[in-house]
Amino acid sequence: MTYDFAPLFRTAVGFDRLARLVDSLPQDSAGYPPYNIERLGEDEYRVTLAVAGFSSNDIEVTVKDNALIVSGRVAEETGKGDFLHHGIAARAFQRRFVLADHMVVDGAELVNGLLHIKLRRQVPESAKPRRIEISTAMPAKTIEAAPQADMQKAA
Repeated sequence: MTYDFAPLFRTAVGFDRLARLVDSLPQDSAGYPPYNIERLGEDEYRVTLAVAGFSSNDIEVTVKDNALIVSGRVAEETGKGDFLHHGIAARAFQRRFVLADHMVVDGAELVNGLLHIKLRRQVPESAKPRRIEISTAMPAKTIEAAPQADMQKAA
């Protein structure tokens, strides 16, 4: 499915990457591993992924081009018995989250099978709103005529 953003672009400036962003959204809904996105404060967020069976060595968290990428691969263990039922998914995965501008990853923590990734919006001073002073044109200087008495002395 594609969207026509032409009406938006008539009045918006600099949003040309919006169309690319929508086109890059994942189309599959595999849902593995499940995750939550929480807003913790005005500019703080947390992404939590359920990664039971994975250790911190099996998971990689990277940020590249405004995307948070979480991938995991469990090292195969040898010497295990035959499974009568294998219902715990420990398959390789990759989850991608698109980050807004100025989002910073503060850290990641693996606790009880849940991977918590802390995010924060850090807007630089140059991107914050600022008031622009409006200058006015300087009034033209007027040359006044010398008084009559001064003109007669000069002659």
